[in-house]
Amino acid sequence: MSYSMFKSGTDIRGVASDVLGNEVNLTNEAVNDFACAFVCFLTDKLGISAEEMKISVGHDSRISANRISSVVIDALISSGVKVVDCGLSSTPAMFMTTVMLDCTAAIQITASHHPSDRNGLKFFLRSGGLGGNDISEILSLADSKTVYLSDKKGSCEKYNFMNDYSAMLRKIICDSVGKTEEELPLKNYHIIVDAGNGAGGFYAQDVLHKLGADISGSQFLEPDGMFPNHIPNPENEKAMNSIQEAVINSKADLGIIFDTDVDRAGCVDSNGVEINRNHLIALASAIVCQENPKSTIVTDSVTSDGLKTFIEEHLGCKHYRYKRGYKNVIDMAKQLCEQGINCPLAIETSGHAALKENYFLDDGAYLVTKIVIELAKGTDIDKLLQPLAVPAESVEYRFSITEDNFKEYGQTVIDSLEKFVADKKEWKIADDNREGIRVCVEDGWFLLRLSVHDPVMPINIESNVSGGVEKTIAELRGFFAQFDKLKITAF
Repeated sequence: MSYSMFKSGTDIRGVASDVLGNEVNLTNEAVNDFACAFVCFLTDKLGISAEEMKISVGHDSRISANRISSVVIDALISSGVKVVDCGLSSTPAMFMTTVMLDCTAAIQITASHHPSDRNGLKFFLRSGGLGGNDISEILSLADSKTVYLSDKKGSCEKYNFMNDYSAMLRKIICDSVGKTEEELPLKNYHIIVDAGNGAGGFYAQDVLHKLGADISGSQFLEPDGMFPNHIPNPENEKAMNSIQEAVINSKADLGIIFDTDVDRAGCVDSNGVEINRNHLIALASAIVCQENPKSTIVTDSVTSDGLKTFIEEHLGCKHYRYKRGYKNVIDMAKQLCEQGINCPLAIETSGHAALKENYFLDDGAYLVTKIVIELAKGTDIDKLLQPLAVPAESVEYRFSITEDNFKEYGQTVIDSLEKFVADKKEWKIADDNREGIRVCVEDGWFLLRLSVHDPVMPINIESNVSGGVEKTIAELRGFFAQFDKLKITAF
C-alpha cells in the first residue's frame, strides 16, 4: 500500500477507528512513519538536526486522538526531538506555538469536520501550514521508511498552550476597546457558542466569560469525538439551524459556531439570521477595510456578484476572486502582498478566514474575536450588512465524470463551454474568471469548474430574479447532453 493515498490536499487523512464499520488504515505503523518522515523533511528543509528541534503536538476531540498523539510523540522522541505535548487544542493555536513558544514546527491531529472515524495530521512551520507538495514529499519519505537516527532520545513536556492562546485573544479584545480584563469589557453582552463537541468550547469559557459576557445558552462545549448533537461544521444546515434556534431561545446578541478544530467559524445575529458564506465575507471585509482603505480582499471563485458590489462600491476596496481551496486563497493574498498590494484578508466561502495581521492564519476564533470587538464597540452588525445584495436564487450541482482521465475530460468540457458562450450574444465570460469558467448571464451568473482532487465538476448558479436559475439550466441542458462521460442527472 502506497502512503500517497493518505494525501488530502495539504493534510494527511485516513480512517482511524472502526466505529462506523470502515477498515482502519491510519494505523500506528503508518502514523509512526509519517512522524518520522516529518522529522527527516525538517532536517532537509531547515538544515538543522532533530536534536535541535522543538515540535509541539496537539489534537482536537476525535475519538482516535489520544492513540495517534501517543504514537506521534513516541516517534518524535525516538528521533531525538524535544516535544511539547499540548493535548486538546485548536488547529490555529498549534500554529501559534511556533510564534509564542518558539517551536520549530507543530503537528495538529485533526480531520476537520469529517466523520468521527476519520483523523489525520496537519503540519505547520513558522512560515505557515505546509503545502500539497510538502505533504507529497513527507508521504514519499514515509513510503521508504526514512528515519532520523539519533544518538539520544528526545524529551516531552506537557503544556496547556490553550491558556496562553485564550489570554492572547482576551488581550486583543481589551486593547481594541480600551479596557482591562478587570473592567469586563463584555459584561453588557450576551454571546453564545456552539462548539459542536469539538475543540472550540474554550472560547465561551476562557475568552467570553472571563471578559464578563453572559454565555448562558451556549451548547455542546464538551469535547466528544462521536459528535452526538450535530456535525461540527458551520456549513452544515442542521448545525446552523441549531445555533440559530439557540440564539432565539436565549435572546442572545450574537451566536458563534465553530468547526471541530476551530479553523472555521460562522455567526448568527441577534434576530437568529445566519451570517455565513457571502455574509460572513462581507462582515469580515467591512471590519478590516476600516483600517485598510482601498485594499484588496481575496476570496474563492464562487462568491456572489452582490458581494463584489459590496466590497468595491460600498467599501471602496477591490475584490479579487481566485480559486477554491483556502490554501489557494491565502497563497494568492500573500503573493499580492509581495507585489506591494495590500491584502488584509483572504477568505473562502466555507468560513476559512486568514488576516494579514494574524500571520495569514485561517483562524475561526480570531475572526469571531474581530466581530466580538465590533459588538463591544456598539457597532450594529445588521446595519453593517444591509447594503449587501442577496440573490433571489442560488444552487450548486455536482456532475460526476466517469472517464478515468477526469482532469483532461473536464478541461475539454470547459473549453467547449467557452466556445458555446462565445456564440451567445447575451452571455459573456466574467472579467475576473480565474477558475474554470464563470459566465455572466441575464440577471445572474454561473460557474463551472473542475474539482481539484475528485472526478467531479461543480456548477454554481445564481439569479437575481425568481425563475432565473431554471432559465439558465434550460439553456445549458443541451450543451451538457453531448458529453456522455458527464453525469448531469441533477439537471
